[in-house]
This record gives sequence, structure tokens and C-alpha cells, in this order.
Amino acid sequence: MNLGQYRNNIDIGIEVDIVLKKHQRTGELTNGFVKKILTKSQHHPHGIKVQLETGEVGRIKKIYLDE
Repeated sequence: MNLGQYRNNIDIGIEVDIVLKKHQRTGELTNGFVKKILTKSQHHPHGIKVQLETGEVGRIKKIYLDE
């Protein structure tokens, strides 16, 4: 199960890896911290869309959980 597909797993400020629109074919990941959650629905099969603190926008592929 991909935790990045569910909006309730995402909070502002968490560290994530996203795939930018321009990197969807290659799957290249971009790391950063969530500034804004853009997807309104509770679930999205390709990952919840977010904006990072850097301004980059993409779909979450990995969430770094605090341990």
C-alpha cells in the first residue's frame, strides 16, 4: 500500500519524495517538505498532489515517517 495515495497520511511540513509532471516518464524523484496539499479528494491512485516548500508541484511517491 502506498501511503502517499491517501490524504489523511499527509500533513504540512512532512518530508516526502514526489514525482514532478516533467519526470513522470522517468520516475525521477524530488525530495522536499510539504507546503500545501493540492488534491481535494481523500484518495488518488497516482498519489496526492502537493506543493513543496521550494514551490515544486508533484504527486507523492514516498513519505518519510518519524521514528
